[in-house]
Amino acid sequence: RPTLSNMNAQTKLSAKGQVVIPKDVRDRLHWNADTWLEVVENRDGISLKAARRKNPFPPTTIEDLRAIPAWEGEPKSVEEISSLSAAALREIFAEQDRRARD
Repeated sequence: RPTLSNMNAQTKLSAKGQVVIPKDVRDRLHWNADTWLEVVENRDGISLKAARRKNPFPPTTIEDLRAIPAWEGEPKSVEEISSLSAAALREIFAEQDRRARD
């Protein structure tokens, strides 16, 4: 049985910066297509290890969705909304809250 110290493999970096991990390595590590990997930079390059958290986003609950304030302004296109920064959106909703209190 091979030991960790002698399990070396080579792969090539693609033009898009992608790396294929050889199938036998993926099989030994039980990594499938949905496995999140942590990229750890070190002196010699990088190391990959399975990330503890598989999904980088916390689950959204119904309560989270209900807490989103209703939009009371003029309808906006997806392009207009997408062009706003998070700070601009916070300011818009803060202004809406101030008006609702007055």
